[in-house]
Amino acid sequence: MTVAFFSGKARRAGVALGAVSAGLLVLSACGWTKPTPIATVTVGSDSYNTEAAENCYDEGGLKESRVQECLSAKGGKAVDVSVDDRIRFGVDPEIAENGWTIFLDGERAEQEPYTKTYRSITASSFFAGPAMGGQSAGSVRVSILETDAKTKKAIGVYRFVLKKV
Repeated sequence: MTVAFFSGKARRAGVALGAVSAGLLVLSACGWTKPTPIATVTVGSDSYNTEAAENCYDEGGLKESRVQECLSAKGGKAVDVSVDDRIRFGVDPEIAENGWTIFLDGERAEQEPYTKTYRSITASSFFAGPAMGGQSAGSVRVSILETDAKTKKAIGVYRFVLKKV
């Protein structure tokens, strides 16, 4: 005769606890790190999100030379926009708490860091006017620079390329 030492409910709880423990052990062995926050651009019903560009994120603060390299680098998530569209920028609350600034083709587009998670800007603002030397551009690199609110050090750079269609 077999005697059950544990009820079915206790066995299931034990198995679940063991699975969670094993998962945590595997993650720690793999050198798991916390993912970087995400920035999102939405045009119409299409959303494009990205983590910070490669080698362009450090919670302790990026070196100034690295910040300039990250802001001036080519590439980023491609986003098709019409000049009639509204572009909605969204960031994780962690980025908003720190503050974020938009850069166009590596040049600061605003003076003070923005501290809300969302903002909306007309696409025509990115393709013509004083910021673009009065000329209409076919594409523009938009970088979001996350800056630590206390130390004023740059933390991360998130890149998009707006392409006029």
